[in-house]
Amino acid sequence: MKSPGTASATLNCDAGECVELVATATLPTRYGTFTSHAFRVKDSANEHLALVMGDVSAEGGTLPPLVRLHSECLTGDVFGSYRCDCGEQLDVGMRKIAEEGRGVMLYLRGHEGRGIGLSNKIRAYLLQEQGRDTVEANLDLGLPDDAREYDSAAAILRILGVGSVRLMSNNPKKFDTLIKHGIPVSERVALDIPVREENERYIRTKQVKFGHYFEENE
Repeated sequence: MKSPGTASATLNCDAGECVELVATATLPTRYGTFTSHAFRVKDSANEHLALVMGDVSAEGGTLPPLVRLHSECLTGDVFGSYRCDCGEQLDVGMRKIAEEGRGVMLYLRGHEGRGIGLSNKIRAYLLQEQGRDTVEANLDLGLPDDAREYDSAAAILRILGVGSVRLMSNNPKKFDTLIKHGIPVSERVALDIPVREENERYIRTKQVKFGHYFEENE
């Protein structure tokens, strides 16, 4: 059995994108100590980071590992913005992995503002202040409502030796992409993030226009 946090390969092209493992180091955090793996998508500028705790291979536990595919969000993850629930999802996801001592937090860069970039996200914020929802604001700017893809996430999980997963997400697109690439999702694990006045419309828009799942207490 390979040691915890060890990647099983360095390159995977099975998911339509060639993703390469380029660096690995230990990362102590306030949640516990993780093994950090930096990945680069070949023929692009995209880089992603996987934080791994424990042995996430099929032999590493009786249940599939907890996994979250977390889209980069500077305003939420770093500055604690209440316009979204991203920062709280990241925090709860890290805590859940640490509590189990096993799992993967996959931080997907290039996903800022559902893939439109930081500057355009701030432009969209202004339109939201004028009454548009998040989808309408993106479209008003001539941009896609959601430009993110998760194919590279599936390739990274393959490199890490992950088989099936328990996915911490309410986004059906993430489930569909992993399943499409042969990574079964055995369970959806709710993150139970409370709805705030500042992000209620944002969350309801995700539910109505993207089909996101939400528990009644969220």
